[in-house]
Amino acid sequence: MSTAAGHAEESGSERPIRVLLADDHHLVRTGFRVILEIEDDIEVVGEAADGHRAVSMTRALCPDVVLMDVEMPDVDGLEATRRIRAEQDQAGPAVLILTTFDRDDYLFAALRAGASGFLLKNGTPEALIEAIRVVARGDGLLAPEITRRVIATFARPGGPSTGGTDPQAALRDLTPREREVLVLVAGGASNAEIATALHLGEATVKSHVSRVLAKLELRDRVQAVVFAYEQGVVRPGG
Repeated sequence: MSTAAGHAEESGSERPIRVLLADDHHLVRTGFRVILEIEDDIEVVGEAADGHRAVSMTRALCPDVVLMDVEMPDVDGLEATRRIRAEQDQAGPAVLILTTFDRDDYLFAALRAGASGFLLKNGTPEALIEAIRVVARGDGLLAPEITRRVIATFARPGGPSTGGTDPQAALRDLTPREREVLVLVAGGASNAEIATALHLGEATVKSHVSRVLAKLELRDRVQAVVFAYEQGVVRPGG
């Protein structure tokens, strides 16, 4: 039995994660398809060669995850991400940016556009597969080297901001338990790890995380990490 099959059985999920590939290079899409379709819990449902097609195929195919390149003809991946997220509700697809270009402007534009993850194409197939699983279950994800840059940029004065118009007021609206959860999320803890640390059930933790995101007007855990550092709830090395 493959690792993916074991993963599917453990999660209790019968339906595979539906993935749409958006990249302007046919060979790249073919390579991704080969990598992903080996996994029993992932199904590639379509391929788009530009951002315009990615948006229209997202409407038609309703994927769980859109694997999105940045530099594409007609409509680029950042604009396509904005359009997809603007059209979809919170239950809509997660967009995972996968690019060759390690550029801060792409990274922050992707986060503002609503991407749930940002990876570089120099990663391993295993990292890509795990990233798809992570964003499919509603979590955010950044490559480790990118996370450090995000924290450094968002945490310094004048850096890009997240959250509502009065983040400190929103923080004061958190209960002590919700603030504990925010700190643990900012430290990279999973729901299971938070449950263990706080002696709670995972369903309870999930509810706490959802309330934290709603109160702070944040989209996902990636923004929660950034927010926590930006507002001084946690500090680098702390």
